[in-house]
Amino acid sequence: MKERIFLASPHMSEEGYEKFYIEDAFKKNFISPLGENVTGFEKELGEKIGARQGAALSSGTAAIHMALMALGIGAGDVVFTQSLTFSASANPVTYVGAEPVFIDSDLETWNMSPVALRAGLEKYQAMGRLPKAVIVVHLYGLVANMDEITAVCKEFDVPLIEDAAEGLGTTYTGACTNGQPKSVGTFGDYGIFSFNGNKIITTSGGGMLFCNIADPEKADERIAKVRFWSTQSRDPARWYQHTEIGFNFRMSNIVAGIGRGQLKVLDRRMEKKQYIYDFYKRELGGLKGLTLMPVGENTNSNCWLTAIQLSEEAPVKPMDIILALEAENIESRPVWKPMHLQPVFAECDFVGVDDAGRAVDRAYFSITDEEMGADDSVSGTLFSHGVCMPSDTKMDDADLVRICDVVKALWK
Repeated sequence: MKERIFLASPHMSEEGYEKFYIEDAFKKNFISPLGENVTGFEKELGEKIGARQGAALSSGTAAIHMALMALGIGAGDVVFTQSLTFSASANPVTYVGAEPVFIDSDLETWNMSPVALRAGLEKYQAMGRLPKAVIVVHLYGLVANMDEITAVCKEFDVPLIEDAAEGLGTTYTGACTNGQPKSVGTFGDYGIFSFNGNKIITTSGGGMLFCNIADPEKADERIAKVRFWSTQSRDPARWYQHTEIGFNFRMSNIVAGIGRGQLKVLDRRMEKKQYIYDFYKRELGGLKGLTLMPVGENTNSNCWLTAIQLSEEAPVKPMDIILALEAENIESRPVWKPMHLQPVFAECDFVGVDDAGRAVDRAYFSITDEEMGADDSVSGTLFSHGVCMPSDTKMDDADLVRICDVVKALWK
């Protein structure tokens, strides 16, 4: 069998930076959950993205959970979140007892549509149930339209959480008064990142939460509270005493050591991800009915996963590509299935827009694929027409040629 090509897998530094930090922790016996690597990782990542204060946690999901708690969100509250995303963007809303409402995407960014967001806010304002937060996602390292999304959230006075789990390293020159690039995860009141095994840098599992509110003292207080909650809410007493329910969400010192080493090669990994995107664009971009994901002009995207879309003009369907690659021991996947199409969220509201810009729910859209359960909303269409291509930074040109040859053969 031919050697396996992965969609995206862990890529440790060639210099062994990760081992240095792990071995240092062993020498100092910092095997316990907290230590120099945790505080170092928080500080170094904050400096890298231009954020003041962060808390290293066990996952990006935990980071969203803590952001919701920091905003005081609980039972009976509404939270808007992007439909086209992984379930980790939505699940924490249910953890705190709130109700998720899913917002459609736009074709320009593949991320939350500012038009649908505004329509949803107007709809829920009229109901007297404005959401307590909006969670926007930077899918595959593509930047959402933050100029309009931040403006709409400010207009309705709704806090904004950025799910930048897939976006570490991505910068955006929009929504910046000085025109300088600004990291995703630093526009909203809170920003979260993930270091899962398939991310652009990994700690094997882990995440981080940043608080970006304007008042630095309040930001410090909220992150301190998150650290308190995430270490089982242990009160400062000689004995184990708890006045609040806590969570075991803190990142371990060993895991953080991997993160510190990985952070040193983030720029290098971004360069390779961009190279992979450019390779696919050059080799596959001319195929009839095939387009690549839209990397915005004002964006320096990390191109975490290169995804493609197939129109009706293409001679094949997405599953044809996935199965052809699979036959050659090459991993690929469909684009995320939207949350409003997931059985577990079947009772939740979904906000799209009609031709007049009015808010419409899922009943407005037609089912286009019974097997996949896809509809003709923007997010549903991106799902049913999309393929995530192998984007592993360990691939060489021979691997990329092998992948492209399989795809191009389907057009002959």
